[in-house]
Amino acid sequence: MAKKSSEKGFVAFVTDIISWNLSGGIGYQLYLCLLAAFMVLGIYAYFVQFNLGLAATNMSDIVSWGFYISNFTFLVGVAAASVMIILPSYIFKDKDLHKVVIIGEVVAIGALVMCLMFVFVDLGGPLQAWHMMPIIGVFNWPTSLLTWDVLVLNGYLALNLMVPAYIVYCHYNNRKPDERKYRPFVFISIFWAFAIHLVTAFLYEGLPARPFWNNPLMGPRFLASAFAAGPALITVVLVIINFTTTFKIESQVFNKLRRIIVVSAIINLIMLFSEIFKEFYLPTHHSLPAVYLYFGLKGHSALVPWIWTAISINLIGTLTLAFNPGNNNPKVLFPACVLLFLGIWIEKGMGLIVPGLVPSPLGEVVDYAPSWVEVSITLGILALGIFVVTMLIRPALIIEQRFQAE
Repeated sequence: MAKKSSEKGFVAFVTDIISWNLSGGIGYQLYLCLLAAFMVLGIYAYFVQFNLGLAATNMSDIVSWGFYISNFTFLVGVAAASVMIILPSYIFKDKDLHKVVIIGEVVAIGALVMCLMFVFVDLGGPLQAWHMMPIIGVFNWPTSLLTWDVLVLNGYLALNLMVPAYIVYCHYNNRKPDERKYRPFVFISIFWAFAIHLVTAFLYEGLPARPFWNNPLMGPRFLASAFAAGPALITVVLVIINFTTTFKIESQVFNKLRRIIVVSAIINLIMLFSEIFKEFYLPTHHSLPAVYLYFGLKGHSALVPWIWTAISINLIGTLTLAFNPGNNNPKVLFPACVLLFLGIWIEKGMGLIVPGLVPSPLGEVVDYAPSWVEVSITLGILALGIFVVTMLIRPALIIEQRFQAE
């Protein structure tokens, strides 16, 4: 039965959210100040880039996509991975995961905000952004895959904002949400989640001059890695919530997320080793990007230690989660998920983007490492994403606890 109480207006809802987010102990205030400091650093670095253009980065006519697009590609998968909680929660009525589904959706919102910001800063300056706007700019729809990417990202962000906002607002007013109002959007968001990452994969896969990306496994592997890294990040967030708030996460939730991560991570590793076999069993000229990545090429080996570190910690994280030595103990799951997340971030970020561009079609080989401007802007965007997640999760947890206590 629906719970009855006096209806509070939207203004009171927003006012309470602001009040809850600004209140907290000294540790929480220092945490917000740290995020603000990184965001200020990012803004300063962006002004440097605005004045100098992309010359402030270490990108070039050979490596034209770098740290920004690497993070964008990875975070699109993190955003899409919320479907692994949405599907069992809303469709299959899993009561355990339903208790934390809003947290998964909030993580997706934070990831989408960061994705859009990375696309924005990669344009070089704000004056180039008008080209990406329908009607105002030359949108090249529907022929441009980048146009499709912009559309699906913004659409998925809208869906992830609408559904949890409606549910939380209803719980704030102590009443049960009407499933008929949000359930259709849940179905749409499930298909949309697959679309946002497949479209990103098609962006790379559809470039025949880049043999490293011209791989039919690109789309499925994007999904597998996303469904491992995304729930791993959500698990990390849940562990932090479990130890720093009064909102307690049950062991069954961690166990179900662990199973999702393990299956996805194993599929991702199988596809990775399949690609390695294809590149090196009978190497051709098209194998040079993989040679550059894994062993170095013509004296250039900047990515070699990174990719082998990524594969190693990926394996360690996957095996730890598979054998589950802590029996779903959050203290064991936390480092394992962090290792898996970082491994996929390196391998799917710089380990995917840079080798696709090196060597160039003319055979030029260069090493690429992000400049301080790129690193600073990236830290600022990551801080913004964490800030968005914090500002949304904190009031949501308070409202959900009050609603469940009634």
